[in-house]
Amino acid sequence: MVQKYHSPVRIYKFSFEMVMAAYERRFPTCPMIPIFLGSDITEEEKSDDGAIHIITRRCRLNLDAPYILKRISGVEHLIFIQRNSLNWRQRTLKIEAWNESFSSRVHVLEGCTYTVHPDNPNWTCFEQTASLEIKSFFGFESSVEKLAVKQYAASLKKGKEILMHYLNELQEEGVTYIPTWQEKHPEEAAVPQKAPLSLENGTVEEVGEATAGKTKAAADSSQMEKSSESNESQNNIAAASSPSIMNKLASSSVQEKEGAVGGVQEADEGTLVDEDYIKNFLGDLTPIQESKLITLREWLSETHKGKMPHDAHLLRFLRARDFNTEKAHEMITASLAWRKQHQVDKILKSWEPPEILKKFFPGSWQYHDRDGRPLFIMRLGQLDVKGLLKAFGEEGILRYVLTINEEGLRRTEEATRKYGKPISSWTCVADCEGLSMRHLWRPGIKALLRMIEVVEANYPETMGRLLIVRAPRVFPVIWTLVSPFIDENTRKKFLIYGGKNYMEAGGLPDYVEPKYIPEFLGGENYCEIPEGGIIPKSYYRSAEEIYSPDELPLCSETVYKLAILQKGVPHEVPVHVTEAQQVLTWDFDVLRGDITFAVLFSKKPLVVLKEVNNAVTSHHPAQGVSNTIVFDKSMTCGVNYNYVEQPLVCKAGESMQGSHICQAAGWYVLQWKYYQSVPSMNRDQKAHHHNKLAKVIFYQEVLASDDFRGSMSSLQSCHSGFSSLSISTTSSKNSQASSQSHSSYHTQVSR
Repeated sequence: MVQKYHSPVRIYKFSFEMVMAAYERRFPTCPMIPIFLGSDITEEEKSDDGAIHIITRRCRLNLDAPYILKRISGVEHLIFIQRNSLNWRQRTLKIEAWNESFSSRVHVLEGCTYTVHPDNPNWTCFEQTASLEIKSFFGFESSVEKLAVKQYAASLKKGKEILMHYLNELQEEGVTYIPTWQEKHPEEAAVPQKAPLSLENGTVEEVGEATAGKTKAAADSSQMEKSSESNESQNNIAAASSPSIMNKLASSSVQEKEGAVGGVQEADEGTLVDEDYIKNFLGDLTPIQESKLITLREWLSETHKGKMPHDAHLLRFLRARDFNTEKAHEMITASLAWRKQHQVDKILKSWEPPEILKKFFPGSWQYHDRDGRPLFIMRLGQLDVKGLLKAFGEEGILRYVLTINEEGLRRTEEATRKYGKPISSWTCVADCEGLSMRHLWRPGIKALLRMIEVVEANYPETMGRLLIVRAPRVFPVIWTLVSPFIDENTRKKFLIYGGKNYMEAGGLPDYVEPKYIPEFLGGENYCEIPEGGIIPKSYYRSAEEIYSPDELPLCSETVYKLAILQKGVPHEVPVHVTEAQQVLTWDFDVLRGDITFAVLFSKKPLVVLKEVNNAVTSHHPAQGVSNTIVFDKSMTCGVNYNYVEQPLVCKAGESMQGSHICQAAGWYVLQWKYYQSVPSMNRDQKAHHHNKLAKVIFYQEVLASDDFRGSMSSLQSCHSGFSSLSISTTSSKNSQASSQSHSSYHTQVSR
């Protein structure tokens, strides 16, 4: 496998000719590079007009390797071939270097390029690439690769230091300006000209007769002063405008209005990333990390034409995959496709969350922490998980969570510009007062895990720190359920405080200034954060009622399904149970009308016989909801199927959760039917039943016996989040065997 490395652009605020003069002082030996033992010119070629100069050198390098590796290889130094191609006309120097020693076992190819800065002709850009292919090396392949990477990183750091040393040396000698190469015209052949630098010895040579040199010196001196002033003027103008890709990228987030991930720069603009930009906007990266970032950008630019994500966003994916370029590329391409499919870049402008959702979601952005990170404060214990899920659906909550994350990305960019340092993540303070076993509601936990999965896949490394305060005793149970689904790097950023010690030394004030800590946590900030609380059942709706059928759903599968029940049109859900003792669980709410619920069983395979589309019912908003029917009128109870849970009447507004321990493998059917109550009704009740329509949202799941008995979320699946529940007793195993239903059945109804 070939390992490739690519450095960011290094910018020298000196002319190309000055940089070349400094570069040539490294030869034939350089005291500042101890491993560089010397070099000999093996080939040299010049064009007739002197514009092109090509030199090939044979360089000797001390083998900076473990002693045992030197003994096995039998050499004390390595031979590298270096070919420099200098083009004065185009003002470029291209360097190629490859190993002569061990070339049959290891192939190293290094390339360096010096070019004129695209926005300032008096500055010079430097880029370096390298590739390494290890075929075999006496069983030391891994050691050789690590050694090569170490040398590459060291050469990048040392190279700038050496060149700046010689540039300063030139200035101390009084050399501050070297004119650019000029094309020699025939009529000027007899006139002495200032020649370009020679790559042989690095000195500034004069071409012409000595008598003409003195005459020209005064003119050159005057020209040098003017050019020096011009250089300084152009440098100031360039720095004040937009001389580099650094300034372009820095201003890009200001211009971008449709998404926090960014992408205003065109692909061809974003190919150069300079060191200053990385330091000021991305942070301290190792040379290898810089190389990985450049490689990922180039890889993406090949497939994503036009707009590209901001580099800070790319860096998050690299960090999430430990700077494995292949894995990061796979992750971010999937995320970019997801963003495009669901138009997430525009969600802050195109989607407005319902006011009731904003009212009952107890969290909001508040100022920043001590490191300048945006601060999000959430009253987790006041979150009505069940109410939010049933009022807005998993789809609605997920969209709201995405807007929070998009706003967080936008705020990190603002913080980077405001504080002049790279800020790519935010801090969250989660107040857990009020958190209890009622939050261990299985459908809610399941929906939460799906949301964590979406956020982890598309917003990696955005959580800088999570401060959990007032954690109750139940928190370890919740943490045990949720933590396996959170990335390991993210889990390391969690700080948990129980009791009231969170305001002491080492607690919350160490990370957030007291003036930004909410007053309900003992701080000085009287901020407006929604208090959350119980959502009235009058707000309960299904996902189908909340969103337009033309809107592409973010969730491939929602937790709750909708069933519309009319007289004579039940809804039956077949569930195949493959092993005895598995547990069939359910959770449903009756949003309208009265219904009956039962569980049936058949040993013979069952299929959906009929699908009834309720779109013809014009007086309810959930268009296109289909009910499935498994049993037809020709099937007989006791012959084709049996009841394992007898029909139970549920009134409008009631919630039911239950489970059934399946005594045998087979096909179980959850059945909901419209229920016509007794004729003695008042006027309002008659009007209600005249519609002959009931509406149910439901959820079901099959669990292994051990999972059900051992999982707190499973055990708590029968507890309604904010309801007063009447819990019927569970029959013992012996009574189950003798009972007609052969089940362990417990239901809870909240009225």
